[in-house]
Parts: sequence; C-alpha cells; structure tokens
Amino acid sequence: MTDSQNSQIDESLLAKELYAPLPTSRQLFTYSMNAIAFAFTALALIPLISILWEIIKRGFSSLRPEMFVKSVIDYGLGNAITGTITVVMIGSIFSLPIGILTGIFLAEFNQVNPASQFVRFITTILTGVPSIIVGIFAYGVIVLVTKGFSAVAGGFALAVLMLPIVILTTEEALKLVPKDQRLASAALGGTRFQTTFRIVVTAALPAITTGILLAIARAAGETAPLIFTALFSLDWSPGFLSPTASLPVLIFNLYNDPDPEKNQLVWTTAIVLLGLVICVSLISRLITSKKKI
Repeated sequence: MTDSQNSQIDESLLAKELYAPLPTSRQLFTYSMNAIAFAFTALALIPLISILWEIIKRGFSSLRPEMFVKSVIDYGLGNAITGTITVVMIGSIFSLPIGILTGIFLAEFNQVNPASQFVRFITTILTGVPSIIVGIFAYGVIVLVTKGFSAVAGGFALAVLMLPIVILTTEEALKLVPKDQRLASAALGGTRFQTTFRIVVTAALPAITTGILLAIARAAGETAPLIFTALFSLDWSPGFLSPTASLPVLIFNLYNDPDPEKNQLVWTTAIVLLGLVICVSLISRLITSKKKI
C-alpha cells in the first residue's frame, strides 16, 4: 500500500470522526448546560419585563398626543422632553469628544506612561462617584459662578458622569482590535495617525457606540445632578441659561403629589423617558450597522 493510499485512509477516518455524532453523555451535558443558560437568562429578564409591564400598564392609558406639545403647567410633557434632550446634548458635547480622544490616547499612544496610569486611575474612581456629589460639584463650579440654575449647568454635571464611561469603553474597545490590523496598515505605508483613526477606530466603532449609549442612558435618567444645576421649570425654558425642566426631575417632583392627575403623570413620564432611550439606541445601532456594511 502506497503512502498516498495511507494518507487517504487516514483522512477518511478523520472525516468519520469529525462527522460522527457525539456520545450520549456529551449530548446530555450540552443539553443540560443550554437549559441552565436559558433558565438563568429567563431569570435575568424577569425584573426587566416586570418593570416594563408595570410602567406600560399604569402609564399608557394616560398617554395622549397633545401632551408632547404642552408644558407641565398644562399637564403636558413637552418642556420636560425638550429639557431632557437639551441637557443630554450639552453633556454629550462636553464629554464625547474629550472622552473618545482620551480613550484613544490611553489605548494607542501612551499605554504605560505614568501619566496615563494616573488618568486611568482617576477615571476609574470617577465611575464610582455618587451622582449627587457630581451635582454639588457642578453647583459650585457653574451655578455659583453664573448666579443661576441653567441647562448648561445641568449639561456640565451630566458630562462629568458620562466622561469616565466614554473613556473606559473607548479604551477597551480599541484594545479588542487585533494587532494584525495595525501591522497590516503599517506595512501598506500608513502612518500611526492614519492607522489609528482610519483602521482601528473604524473597527472599534460599534463597541465605542455601545459605550456612548451607556453613557447617554445613564445621563438621561439622572435626577440628583439636575436638581442642583438645571433645577426645574413648569413652563417652557427661555434659553440655555435658565432653569430647565427634565423628565427625571418631573418624576421626582410629582411622585408624592396629592393630585391624582399629577401622580398619574409620573407613569406616563416614565414611558416617554424609556422611549427616548430606546429611540437613541435604535438610531445609533442603525448608523453603526450601515458603517460596518
């Protein structure tokens, strides 16, 4: 028997082993592990589904189209929705460029420098700072200086909360990009700047977007920082330097209100706030998917 025939026999035996069904014990182990994984997933989804169900059940019946164009003083949500979007956008303008560039710097240009380690350490600490402390800080930095509550002060407070999330998620997203892509870009003559911003950042964009969404979702639901900075307004805010209503503060103010109609408005406000976060997530996911294509 020749060597070629022996190799063909070996390949056929290997193919039979590869395509042979798993032993019964391994199949049972696989099925049991899958069942346990699905069971724990269902347990994790129970609190989320119960929260969503309770909010929709209590608030959907009071949701009316005219509420989106009326202010709180007229039993509407228009000024609170506008105020929430405004302060979150201001916070994003402050935090996203700084956070993304800092994450890129830490991951690509200066990984082991003592200054980078110090920035990373401070950023990690900031993730655990209570939001009310951030609100007091923004009150002292912005409100006392400008002598008034405003959307800018609220946006600044939210930016401080968003910044560490954006920095750390951007850094980790860039570290997940394979080193081979960097080497391939360098082999084709790309500079380090071109490699970072045209190859690495593009490849990590979905993960970076996820971090941005987490930061926006946290900022959109924060109440304590806005109480110290943007305060609240029952009517439409005249500008960025005036007290501004927001959905989380509206929920905080009306939850214990003795008026049944205002108390019912809390659940409707929760639906709108949840809808805003979902819309931002869907839009960004759509943009990211098109970018990947």
